[in-house]
Amino acid sequence: MTRIYTLANQKGGVGKTTSTINMAAYLARLGQNVLVVDLDPQANATSCLGVDKLGVQGGTYEALLGETNIFPYVLLNERLQLSLLPASPSLVGAEVELVDELAREFRLRKALLSISDRYDYVLIDCPPSLGLLTVNGLMAAMDGVIVPVQCEYLALEGLGQLTQTIERVRSALFPELEVRGVLLTMFDSRTNLSTDVVAEVSRHFPNQVFKSVVPRSVRLAEAPSYGLPISEYAPASVGALAYEAVAKELLKGDKA
Repeated sequence: MTRIYTLANQKGGVGKTTSTINMAAYLARLGQNVLVVDLDPQANATSCLGVDKLGVQGGTYEALLGETNIFPYVLLNERLQLSLLPASPSLVGAEVELVDELAREFRLRKALLSISDRYDYVLIDCPPSLGLLTVNGLMAAMDGVIVPVQCEYLALEGLGQLTQTIERVRSALFPELEVRGVLLTMFDSRTNLSTDVVAEVSRHFPNQVFKSVVPRSVRLAEAPSYGLPISEYAPASVGALAYEAVAKELLKGDKA
């Protein structure tokens, strides 16, 4: 059974791409067949997996514009045994090009349904916005949304806006859309603020917050510049151990 999760939060810098890449890498290590879908015009997930975004020949842009067969655009990282549907700068124009198209919110869902049975997990990395690209990501989230939240006060405001967007999508287009879990990132145990944010998020999302919390980590920040997930760059680091725990928690919950 394929699980499709979208990682979304319109606030930038909360760890969406970092979480997508590292959860995917550990799920692959745990024996799962995983596809990462880069839905961000900045193409950071693409770059984080060692792919030059300027050299991408096809990917999510083609999927959104109605390409019927997107599997030829999927790239396999043999070292990680991890697949990627890449993004390129051309994705910037997709929202404008789709404005007058019918069922434009369903484009990504339709494209992924044609290939999703090849994978155990599909993780979609959304841009830091609440535009049409993110709505396409939410519509494709057949098994729920994973919301990375930075352990800082302003992140709580962004979480409220995202919750409203999810409610609007649920009421207008996709009643079954659910929040699979809230993932707390950049936790700093030296500050009371981080602890307060954890408590506040847990209060708003009872039983939906991942028990595994991702700490601030220099190694996590360095890994993307090498085109590697933390599992390959610094497997003994605190960030690596945290994302391994998150992947195991997700897998265990899905099997329950």
